[in-house]
Amino acid sequence: MGESAKPEKASFLYSLRAVVWSFTGLRRKSDFDTDSAKLNPVHIVIAGFLVVACLIGVLITIVKFAVS
Repeated sequence: MGESAKPEKASFLYSLRAVVWSFTGLRRKSDFDTDSAKLNPVHIVIAGFLVVACLIGVLITIVKFAVS
């Protein structure tokens, strides 16, 4: 009756996927528009920190491999 159709919240894995695609720069405008209503900001921040930590770890590993 008086219920408004709230968009359902995305899971953490969906948020992680959105962050990874955003880091690579391969995000479509239509995906960005739908995600703005769906994604949880806390999930985005946590996923961002995880992706940055993984990226730093990979870079350090490559440098150690190249130097040795």
